[in-house]
Amino acid sequence: MLPIRDHNPSIRTPYVTYTLIALNVLIFLSYWHKQGNVNEMNEFYVRWALVPRWFLEGYNVYTPLTAMFLHGGIMHLLGNMLFLFIFGDNMEDQLGHGKFLGFYLGGGLAASLGHILSDQNSVVPMIGASGAIAAVMGGYLLLFPRAKVDVFFFFIVFFRIIPLPAWIVLGIWFGLQLMNGLTPTTTGVAYWAHSGGFLAGVILMLPFWLRKGGPKYWENTHGHAPNPEARYQLSPSSIPRVRRRK
Repeated sequence: MLPIRDHNPSIRTPYVTYTLIALNVLIFLSYWHKQGNVNEMNEFYVRWALVPRWFLEGYNVYTPLTAMFLHGGIMHLLGNMLFLFIFGDNMEDQLGHGKFLGFYLGGGLAASLGHILSDQNSVVPMIGASGAIAAVMGGYLLLFPRAKVDVFFFFIVFFRIIPLPAWIVLGIWFGLQLMNGLTPTTTGVAYWAHSGGFLAGVILMLPFWLRKGGPKYWENTHGHAPNPEARYQLSPSSIPRVRRRK
């Protein structure tokens, strides 16, 4: 099950979302040539990736920020950037460019904290933007629970694209992160960073959602982004009268 796009129009051009995608890609390309050299990559991760035990001991305290711009391979990068592309524009549209950037970084730092608390003695480097993107997904779920998301399903010999409400897609995703986080695994995936980021996204967006009216906001928007055209509709009283020339 892979989300590939949503049906949730926005007004603002998502400059921050595009910049974050470009920045992640450029940073990955800057060290891509080192991927085949184990020693160089180890040195790189020691310096820039998040290692919970070292962070708690006061070493490389900047790594909760730097780690969210690093990726372990092409598929890791593409998967994260796809999710940011799908869900980031609507969140940026609602929050505005500056506040969205703060929300993204704050969600990423909260995700790092979730990972640190889940395994404080770990010396395994943690990298990836997925924690910050999980925060975007959590905020998206709160604001647009009924927005349609096209999901790609592959069934052995055939595939199909099925539109599903965001609350189902994101709810299943979050449930899987919790389930895998609670189950001993050696996959190397930071599930508690995902869960922590997602919950942080919901919590950070709660004040915004309440200012919009809370459940009333859902009633007015039907769980979708507000109608873009409605922002520019003029009431009869707001239309200036035109004085005709005699």
